Amino acid sequence: MLPQAPDKPGVYLIKDKSGRIIYVGKAISIAKRIRSHFRPDSKLAPHIADIDYIVTSTELEALILEAVLIKKHHPRYNVLLRDDKQYPYIKLTVNEEWPAVCMVRKIA
Repeated sequence: MLPQAPDKPGVYLIKDKSGRIIYVGKAISIAKRIRSHFRPDSKLAPHIADIDYIVTSTELEALILEAVLIKKHHPRYNVLLRDDKQYPYIKLTVNEEWPAVCMVRKIA
């Protein structure tokens, strides 16, 4: 059942027997990461019926694509990013006498 996946960065989509996407993941090596979901202690393994993957050029591209796909499909096993918020960023204010560091959701 383990698909032949490339040793490249990308995103993989795990589907249940009804074809619904239940998990979206990113990986530096798609092949190695998919294999890790089939370990005996995996809670996701019993629910896996099919796996698709999308190869990306870089890890950053995979990270962005993962976020987009999670927001689009709302997979059951992705608990982070389902709330349609954006990734948090660290902002450093530089136009003040005493620069401050704070967390923001949007880059302004």
